[in-house]
Amino acid sequence: MTPSRSPRSAAAFSHPLPVSAGSRNVRLMPTMPKSLFWARTDTAGAEHALLDDGRGLTARGTQTAVDPIPYTCRYQVTTDPGWATTRVEVEAEGAGWLRSVRLERSADRWRVTTAEQGDLDAALRAAGHPAAGLPGTDDPDRLADALDVDLGGAALFNALPVRRLGLARGPADIPHRIAVAWVLVPGLLVVPAEQVYTSLGPGRVRFTSDTFTADIDLDADGYVVRYPGLTERIYPR
Repeated sequence: MTPSRSPRSAAAFSHPLPVSAGSRNVRLMPTMPKSLFWARTDTAGAEHALLDDGRGLTARGTQTAVDPIPYTCRYQVTTDPGWATTRVEVEAEGAGWLRSVRLERSADRWRVTTAEQGDLDAALRAAGHPAAGLPGTDDPDRLADALDVDLGGAALFNALPVRRLGLARGPADIPHRIAVAWVLVPGLLVVPAEQVYTSLGPGRVRFTSDTFTADIDLDADGYVVRYPGLTERIYPR
């Protein structure tokens, strides 16, 4: 991203409204059959995901954290039947600022759109942290090889390559090097990244990115149960 891009006004997410006796035509979001809840172990925070994985994945979730500054992050993610990501929408919000980013994959190309309101960078600097810069990316073609999206701090997104590659039940000690579109929070900068997933046998994978490595415990469906140094699932256990 270049600093010369001009700020954009925030586009509102579509949120369901509460149903009252006088509102009979309000369109609600579809219900989801599964619920997963994680508690962060690296900072004060949590993640709650609602999902349907009957044919690929359709999910929406919310994560909260206080680091680097308090924020709420809402996301929606859709994959194709083979678990390759086709669409992700993320909205991050804190005191005095709001940002969103949408990634859509079509014909081996990602389309990235963003919106922002307020001044996240001012809030970060006031708290003694460096500025995040602008959300999104100026060069979506750098994401062309990515079949997965990784949202910072969100345990649900580890399931995308795990399920797509069949790692939850796959043979051990075979590394899979993948390209991902990595969405940083809370700034929502989108960068290409290389990650390596290696099955360690049923229910466990090793995640490697640059010099970082973690052995992640999974359930039978490939969802994170425990991610050392980041998060631990508290429902269902």
